[in-house]
Amino acid sequence: MSQDEFDFIVVGAGSAGCVLANRLSENGAYRVLLLEAGPRDTNPWIHVPVGYVKNIRNPAVNWCYETEPDPGINGRRAFWPRGRVLGGSSSINGLIYIRGQKEDYDHWRQLGNRGWSYEDVLPYFKRSEGQQRGANDLHGADGPLSVEDLRQRHELCEAFIAAAEAAGYPRNDDFNGAVQEGAGYYQLTNRNGRRCSTAVAYLRPAERRPNLAIATGALASRILLDGRAAVGVEYRQGGTTRQARARREVILAGGAINSPQLLQLSGIGPAEHLRTLGIQVAHDLPGVGRNLQDHFQARIVYRCTRPITVNDDARSLWRRGRMAVEYALWRRGAMTIGAGLAGLFARTRPELATPDVQYHFILFSSDASGAAPHPFPGFTNSVCQLRPESRGTVMIRSADPAAPPAIQPNYLSTETDRRTIVDGLKLARRIAEQAPLRPYIAGEYLPGAGSASDDDLLAFARETGSTIYHPTSTCTMGSGPMAVVDEQLRVHGMGRLRVVDCSIMPTVVSGNTNAPAVMIGEKASDMILAA
Repeated sequence: MSQDEFDFIVVGAGSAGCVLANRLSENGAYRVLLLEAGPRDTNPWIHVPVGYVKNIRNPAVNWCYETEPDPGINGRRAFWPRGRVLGGSSSINGLIYIRGQKEDYDHWRQLGNRGWSYEDVLPYFKRSEGQQRGANDLHGADGPLSVEDLRQRHELCEAFIAAAEAAGYPRNDDFNGAVQEGAGYYQLTNRNGRRCSTAVAYLRPAERRPNLAIATGALASRILLDGRAAVGVEYRQGGTTRQARARREVILAGGAINSPQLLQLSGIGPAEHLRTLGIQVAHDLPGVGRNLQDHFQARIVYRCTRPITVNDDARSLWRRGRMAVEYALWRRGAMTIGAGLAGLFARTRPELATPDVQYHFILFSSDASGAAPHPFPGFTNSVCQLRPESRGTVMIRSADPAAPPAIQPNYLSTETDRRTIVDGLKLARRIAEQAPLRPYIAGEYLPGAGSASDDDLLAFARETGSTIYHPTSTCTMGSGPMAVVDEQLRVHGMGRLRVVDCSIMPTVVSGNTNAPAVMIGEKASDMILAA
């Protein structure tokens, strides 16, 4: 093979792409090219867990997308961070390891996707997982992705968990165990107190293989087609347009925004929309970029009665120094935390079979994600709806691959979604009223006592709520008229082309999406090698 010919080309070195690069190059039989638009993961804040607050708005490692003005949130644009670096969003996310509910995957199977039930995907969760607690029927201990308990516990988190118990919810020490419902501590994708992104877990052990080439700063501009078959990828790198040929398959792993974007740029998508942009239609596939789903969050902020929050650490030079020393010497303390320390999965209505809301209990408060902490002791309880009915779109607005696509999430566009976010906020308040947490609360800062009615709470959610960073489903797996890939993740009507990332989810899972993205990469690797 010449230098620009490979067996497989993987576009996107994110949560699934790094898994693919490792597994497809593992046996040495195939030559693999991994394309990543961003840089290598050398930014030191990537590897310090709390560094996610530094990189959540850092354009050097982040696409920093914004949505279109959304009527459901009063015409506001929502900020959507997505990783643009080796490891993708697993390098800048909040590190929480959640798989979702067993019923999520069984539902995928019921929709006609053979091989995607919980029983089918569990082996891939276990294969990927390096569980600190050891292996059992539901967990793996030898996988590349390290999953750790928090290095130390906090009295505010203990009070939150006890308050949830007082409100009628059981304590749950394993949200990825037999039952998701309940309150407890999150586990994080840390390894010895440092972030374990998929670049660390999967790419670092593989990057010296002679049959794996990694190109950073390489923005894919289109899929090269021969009729209805993918034969390569065109990309821009260092001011030069390059082409690479794929002898076997092109695999898109750019995520719920970039994968449909590249398909559309290549003439694969809704024909009418592509023609309006002057793009020659290679395959009219109307579902590309549709069915967008995301978890919408609203955050209640409390003033704390004691200076024991991360807000207080950040305001004190001495305490910041102590944080740095604790982390440098013992890999513990506030610098090891993720986007939530404790959490709760709950049902807002007793007739529901499984939890429909998730809480992230956070030891700091601010006006927006990535903003400076408030100048007072504060903490946050964020609630998100797990199974939204609202559906949005991701559509290119230009034939220029460097132009961001138009993202329209259509938040709170159904009655169920509006009801659930209001009920979730009311439940958060009920927990705050319980005896274990009440002594720590000096007052509710947001939305505040003036927001008392359901209408007030919905107005608060519309005015302040936003993404919790889990976009999915824009290249939906299935067999219906809006499906984009089949159960083998092959693009309908195309040859030698697959999509392997969270965009293939028929419905968003009930929880954080990084662990499922890794599972999808593991499962797809077996499918591809078997073929």
